[in-house]
Amino acid sequence: MGALIRLWTATQVLVLRVRRTNRLLLASGFLVVPSGMWFVANLDHPRGPLLLLWLPEPLSAVILALVYRHTSRAEQLPMPTRRFWRQLSIAAILVGMGCVAQTVDALRDPFGGGQHAGSVMLVLDSGAVLVIVWALYRLPLGASTRGERLRVGLDGGTVMLATAAFFWHFQTMPLLALGAAHRAELVAQALVTVLALVAVFAVAKVVLSSYAFIDKMALRLLAFAMLIGSLSGMLQRYLVEPYLVFTQVSMPVVMFFAAWAGERQRRAGQDRGRSAARGARRRPFSVLPYAAVAAVDGLLLTVNVSADNHDGLVVAFSAVALTGVVVVRQVTAFQDNGRLLARLDHGATHDALTQLPNRVLFGERLQKALTVPGDRTVCVALIDLDDFKVVNDTLGHEIGDVLLIAVARRLATCVREQDTVARLGGDEFVVVLDGIDRAAADAAAERIIAALIRPVVADGHELRIRASIGIADGRSGDDVSQLLRRADIAMYAAKRRGGSGYLHYEPGMAGTGADDAGLGAELREAIAGDQLFLLYQPIVALDGGRLTGVEALVRWTHPVRGVLPPAEFLPFAERSGLIVPLGRWIIREACRQIAAWQAEHGEARPAVVNVNVSARELREPTFADDVAAVLAETGIAPHRLVLEVTETTVFELGTSVANLRALRHLGIRISLDDFGTGHSTLTLLQDCPVDELKLDRSFAQVDPTAEPTIATAVIHLAKALGLHVVAEGVETPQQANRLRLLGYEAAQGFYFARPMPAAQVSEAIGAPESHELVAAEPAP
Repeated sequence: MGALIRLWTATQVLVLRVRRTNRLLLASGFLVVPSGMWFVANLDHPRGPLLLLWLPEPLSAVILALVYRHTSRAEQLPMPTRRFWRQLSIAAILVGMGCVAQTVDALRDPFGGGQHAGSVMLVLDSGAVLVIVWALYRLPLGASTRGERLRVGLDGGTVMLATAAFFWHFQTMPLLALGAAHRAELVAQALVTVLALVAVFAVAKVVLSSYAFIDKMALRLLAFAMLIGSLSGMLQRYLVEPYLVFTQVSMPVVMFFAAWAGERQRRAGQDRGRSAARGARRRPFSVLPYAAVAAVDGLLLTVNVSADNHDGLVVAFSAVALTGVVVVRQVTAFQDNGRLLARLDHGATHDALTQLPNRVLFGERLQKALTVPGDRTVCVALIDLDDFKVVNDTLGHEIGDVLLIAVARRLATCVREQDTVARLGGDEFVVVLDGIDRAAADAAAERIIAALIRPVVADGHELRIRASIGIADGRSGDDVSQLLRRADIAMYAAKRRGGSGYLHYEPGMAGTGADDAGLGAELREAIAGDQLFLLYQPIVALDGGRLTGVEALVRWTHPVRGVLPPAEFLPFAERSGLIVPLGRWIIREACRQIAAWQAEHGEARPAVVNVNVSARELREPTFADDVAAVLAETGIAPHRLVLEVTETTVFELGTSVANLRALRHLGIRISLDDFGTGHSTLTLLQDCPVDELKLDRSFAQVDPTAEPTIATAVIHLAKALGLHVVAEGVETPQQANRLRLLGYEAAQGFYFARPMPAAQVSEAIGAPESHELVAAEPAP
């Protein structure tokens, strides 16, 4: 039963392949078998109409011309390819006309072998050879340098000389032995031989050069057909009956392989995208010239054996053996060079760390995917690792490299075989998703995010990977750089939404990117000019309302949009890195102001000034040194400066905490802002050098009827750890009184004062008991 099932399956596969095969090619193949059988049947004497011996030749030529015409009209093929096959269809017509002339002559004189039409056939066949040579020489070749052209010419000459040796032995020598009576036939044969050799050289040159426009297998089939046609006349001497001509059986075979070449070219054009995606591996050398040398060596041995020349046979064997040794030595060198070139090519097109395709190979593959004929969808997904710089800065580049290698391996498991995963550089990866729609691209992006979210363990560190993905939806004919730019814009849009997600490119995103570019230029100008200023929100003692400190808050006087609050520009400053020079400006300006208050008010001035510091600033290796330089420049004591950081900022231990320890060693105080809303853990308070906790406003503004559980727990924890506590967001006297009763000593909020200019703070210093300071800006 199993054998029957396998037989049935094989039969179905064969039927499917036959159905997919071009009918003209099938017809050409079917002519080969009956013509060969009928030729064999008539070897001893005629067994039927001689027309059946001659008819397959012109029929095969007609079929060949139709196949070539069909291939030349295939729209998916490039123009040089279509022109080549159109010219070959002309050659097929000329050969067919010669076959018709020979058939008509043979029917008139059955035992003349069609020799009376020899001159007509010579002209037509010579014209066909010239057309083929012209078509081959018009093909653009891949050999570009002088050395490459020389090697191609030498290899082609080797094949041509080997063919000439066979022509001499099997055709020219027998005609010379017949004497002067066959001089005209000898001249004609010499002319055909020369043309055939030129054609062989042209085919060899194209085969050895490149396959830029002609399919490799199609060209080989065509060369094989021409070789059969050139050598088939050599066997005519072995036929006894005058009505038999070897071309009666060889020409249908030649026409079949030539038609197969045309059909192969047409189908190769349809499958161009898939073959381009797989790529082509070529030998470091061509076998063709070595095969020609081997054939001539075989001919040499045959001649010496038949001549019964013992001395010549020994010399011939020695020459053949020496040639074989040299060929083996040369082929070995070629293979070594090929492996070296393969390594160099791989290094030029692949990333050295991850072994993924690099930007160059990515561009080539995307270009091929976008140039596949037809309306084909191509998506590009640009992947950027969130906060990868933190890993490099805190744990070192070696750990960062381990992380990149792990990411590369995981990305490769999330896509199909025909897709391309490449590394553009740094922490940017890109995936070419060929032939999929938007929904499939979404599924691929979700697989990527799910694969990356699993922690990577490197040198004892458990690293969590977050990535932002931008997807550009493209189609055949789109520009490579434009598609990558759209993916880049979408990726940054995904980052602006918090990262660890993906977005498809939309036309409006380009405007956002342009706005960001303009905002960046304006913010740089604002930092360098006088467009930024600070407001100060007082921090007061809950027992008596005495001014104990201020928090510095930045504002931007935009020349067009007016005064901008921090929410309008600080997120962009953090994304672009401008937060670093902006933060330095804020610290320097705040320190200058507290120095000015000290000079003006003495001990009545605010005891401290609080400045918010971002995670990006804390990752700067020189941050602590920069702050120390500002303190030295302004002359204020380090304990007068309080730097506020969020729990999220210092949750990832590393450079951030190292900088905080260095700052605290200088005497600068560290405040943990918005306490209770981030990763609040006892371990964090133990590992992070903190002097102060700032209770988040959400816990200070609880309903008066509810129990202030969190606020109570925080004050008890702070007292146990010896930390100062400030309550934020106090807006009513009831909230202030409750916090005071809980044990809180300091607070800030709109109940006490809104952010105000430095001059208004100076006025408030003279009335520290007042709770009704005038606000500088309305409540949000």
